[in-house]
Order: sequence, then structure tokens, then C-alpha cells
Amino acid sequence: MEEHKKNATGRVLLGLAIASVMFTSPVQAEAVPEHYNTPIPAEILTPNTVETRLGTLSFNDGIPSQQTSQKVYDFLDTSRAAEVFLQAIPMASLEALRLGHATLGITQSNQVLLFDKLMDSNPLFLTGNTDTVYASAFLDLERDGPTVIEVPPGMGPTTVNDAFFRFVTDLGIVGPDKGKGGKYLILPPDYKGEVPDGYFVAQSTSFTNWFIARGFLQDGKPTAATDAFKQHLKIYPLAKKATPPKMAFTSGSGKVFNTIHANDVHFYHELKPVLDKEPIGFITPELRGMMASLGLQKDQPFQPDEHMLQHLTEGVAIGNAAARSFFFNPRQDDIYRYPGRLWKKAFIGGDYRWLIDDGEGGRNLDARSYFFYVATVNTPAMALKLIGKGSQYALLDQAKDGQSLAGSQHYKLTLPANVPAKNFWSIVVYDTQTRSELQTSQPFPSKNNTRDALLVNKDGSVDVYFGPEAPEGKEANWIQTIPGKGWFTILRLYGPLEAWYDDSWQPGDMEPMTSSH
Repeated sequence: MEEHKKNATGRVLLGLAIASVMFTSPVQAEAVPEHYNTPIPAEILTPNTVETRLGTLSFNDGIPSQQTSQKVYDFLDTSRAAEVFLQAIPMASLEALRLGHATLGITQSNQVLLFDKLMDSNPLFLTGNTDTVYASAFLDLERDGPTVIEVPPGMGPTTVNDAFFRFVTDLGIVGPDKGKGGKYLILPPDYKGEVPDGYFVAQSTSFTNWFIARGFLQDGKPTAATDAFKQHLKIYPLAKKATPPKMAFTSGSGKVFNTIHANDVHFYHELKPVLDKEPIGFITPELRGMMASLGLQKDQPFQPDEHMLQHLTEGVAIGNAAARSFFFNPRQDDIYRYPGRLWKKAFIGGDYRWLIDDGEGGRNLDARSYFFYVATVNTPAMALKLIGKGSQYALLDQAKDGQSLAGSQHYKLTLPANVPAKNFWSIVVYDTQTRSELQTSQPFPSKNNTRDALLVNKDGSVDVYFGPEAPEGKEANWIQTIPGKGWFTILRLYGPLEAWYDDSWQPGDMEPMTSSH
């Protein structure tokens, strides 16, 4: 203890000595530049020429030349166009979903798109699954006011998202009704009216909201979930609760339609109707400001001139390349699910808001763009540890050797015994271009342990095969790929168990095979 005190005293005396030297040493004289009366720190001055990736920037005593200013403005317009693309992907993606529904005549809240025969590879739909019965509808709280959603008991993971893909509420097994069913009331932004009793209440930040429900297969079939939706799901304006409009269900199975935002200059035009419809506080002033710098403003015409159109065209190309880089060539190590492995997480950072340290570190913008470029639906249930509830995901786009998955190559993926999924697991293959189900001669490019009669190894593991041809005798476990077409896959666990969270169970690597035989 005495030695500790001596050391501490010594450190204090040393610090005082250093401080004494610092405050008593004479300040080194600085030269006074020409045309100044006093010394000027060099770091606040601008040289006459500065070399950058834009080329040489020229200044006359700090005044940029006209050529330099034009270079900078062009750069800012292009970079802001790229940034608007990256940050507004959630906004454009949900609008594309709404428009896709509208092409099928689904424009009212009581009209539901129902995948009664599951989602096949016909529609363009970001990483949709082939294994649950989707029921999808859009709410318009500006037109209808507060809107009621009645959900039946036993419904799987179900969510309402706002027009920026922000979480509004969960329903069903992961919602406050805990799978027992109930009535939900979705309130418009800034709603000040009376809120009746008897509802699970949530308030949205936008007028447009997406309702997406997932019903589980029973005995590998969608019939029970389909019937439950048709008989018990109800969506109607609160003002019409006495005489709610009759529900109308449109089958999405086998239909051809698009729900994916543009990756070219049309992207900015997709944002415009959302800006016009939603309240001014729907997005941050900073994002609105970036959009405004490109000519995108609420209730103002969007008519980019030829010069701006060039910047938008280049900016969206850069933004698209960046979004694809975030997924296919990431620079964030925490994207990977397991150390030294190539399986990727859905929610980088484990937060459905993509906040770093609960917001103290800001928002991981690249992680948010990464997610919404390849996926839809945002809920805490997909990021939190919920034993036996919700769903968990792992994504894979590379073989064990680090090469991108090629449609002409054959691969084997081993899922060890006792996959930790209470309900079921599935593996689905997606197109690297569309991020939708890979279109092959198989209507469902997937395998599901409850829907498919899979071959099981003696140790309980399951080998899944991928390639243009089925391995002999392994047809039941084969997912077709197309030569010349890139692909990636997603492993889904519904009702994930502890072994998933503590990593005591891990999927195998994607093993290249020399042939299909």
C-alpha cells in the first residue's frame, strides 16, 4: 500500500513538472505571412492549388475558380444522388410493393393478396419465402383514418410497417395478442382523436402502411392457413366498424408482377409520390434536404434538366453498386454469422433500427441499406432472441473457397442433425440480379423439412444439393440452378431454439462438387 502511495505521489509531481515546463517555455515564433499583421495558422489557409480525385482545384487567394466550383457542384450533385439512393431504398421499396399490389387491383385495405398456393418464382419479390402462406395488404390512413385489423388465433409472425419500412407493430405469435388473436387499431400520424378501448393500439409515422402476415403450413400444406385468413382476417376503417366492407382475397400464386424498386434514374421518380403523400415529418430534414438539392420536394414539380439528369443517372449507378457491394463484397466484419465462416447475418449489429450502441454510436446506414436492398419486413422479432417464436435467418452467397456461387457449378450443403427450429426450417435460392426466387424449371427453388420428403443421413443430418442437374439418387434433396446465372441462398428457422443462439448448432459450408454424380 505504501509503495502504491509513493508511486501515485511520484506521478502527480511528474505531471506538475511537465505542466510547469509547458506553461513557462517560450512560444516558438511563427512567421507573419505577407499581407497579414499577425501570425496565421497554416491549417486555416487554402493553397492556390489542391490535388484531389476530382483533379486540380484552383484558388486565387482562397477564391475558387469557376472551373473548380463547377467540379465541386457536379461532385456534390452526383454524390448526393448516390446517397439519396442508398438512404431512401426502404422508402422506394415499400412504394414498389404498393404499386405491385395495385397492378393486381389491390388498392383498398379490405383487399388482400393471398399466396394460397405459396409464393413461387413468378413474382419479383425481394427474398420472399416459399414456405409460409403470405397475406399482404396496404392501409391508407389518410383516406380511411384509424384502421382496424382483426387477426385470427394461431397466426404466425405478422407485422405492420410504415412507408419507410419502419416498425409499427407486430401481430400474431410475436405480437401483444401472443398468438391468441385480437383486434389491432392503427392510428394515423399525429392523430389526436378519441381512442376506443378493446384494441391493441399502434400509431404510425406515415399514412401508407404495409400489413404482412405469414401462416404456417400444416402437414406441409397451405390449406389450413389459407382458410384461417379467409374466414377470420378482417381489415376495415374504424369509422365503418358497424358495417365493415367485405374482405376480398386475390391469389398471388402463379401471378407475374413486380414489387422491386428501380436501380436506374426512375428510382427518384418512385420517391416523388411518397414525398407528396406523407407528412413533412415522415423523414428527417437532412434526408429531405438531400432530396431537395436534387429537385425532389413535397408538392413541387420534379423536372430535372439535362445536366441534373446526368448526375442522377451517374449517382444511382454508384448507389446501386454500393448497395450490391455491401452485400456481395462487404467491408464490415460483423456481417458474418460465425467466425471464419461465410454465412451472413440479416440484421448487422442485431438491432432492427440499425442503431449502434442503442444510438450512442449513431445509425449504421450501410447496414440498413444492405438489409433493404435484399429483403423486406422490419420487426424486432427478426433481430431479438425469441426462443420458439419468430424467425431467424442466415444468408450465403459464396462457396467454401470464397468464390461466388455459380449456376453451372454443383454444390453440397450439409445441415447437421437436430436443426434448432420448433416449427420448421427451409433453404431458398435467389437470383443475384433480382434478389427474388431463382426462376428455374422448379416452381419452388427451395427445400423445407415439413413440405418435402427429404433424404436424411444416418446421423440425422440432411445434405442439400445445388446445381443444373440433380445428383443421381439425390433428386429429393436437389435445388436447380441455371448456368450463367448467379445465385445466393437463405436458411430460415421458424421458432428458433437455444442451439441457434448459442451457436452450438451451425450449418455447414457450401462445398463445391466435381460433378453431379
